[in-house]
Amino acid sequence: MMGKSAYIYLLDDSIQQQITLGEVHKLLEYYQEITAKTGSQLDWNYNGHAFPYMISESKHENGSYLTLRGQESDYGYILIGVGSKNDGKGNDVIQVTLPEASTHGDKNKGVELAKFIAKKLEGQLHLFNGRVMYYYKRKLS
Repeated sequence: MMGKSAYIYLLDDSIQQQITLGEVHKLLEYYQEITAKTGSQLDWNYNGHAFPYMISESKHENGSYLTLRGQESDYGYILIGVGSKNDGKGNDVIQVTLPEASTHGDKNKGVELAKFIAKKLEGQLHLFNGRVMYYYKRKLS
């Protein structure tokens, strides 16, 4: 699979306009918690299937990012970073990247995690295939 990225734009109408990598990490931990609760209600180890990754923070010359490393053979890697849109407003963007070593399982999980984060922050999500999803309350004109 070729490297692709999805972007979550934090807009003026989003819950917040800036975010840290640590806050994204906390959102992923929250995702793990709620999927584990779903699993316990179903008496099934759903968390291992819903989030089959170990999270670590990696540093690069351009900054830091989260590496989600697959714990099963169906999953490789997902990278998540935070940056600025450079639109003059100072709003941040979260980038979810599928590197070359990513699998189709990673793409599915990447879409699922990007949707979860975008919904929680009420952002605008640009998926890997270019489709745009709006999670913020848009004003009627």
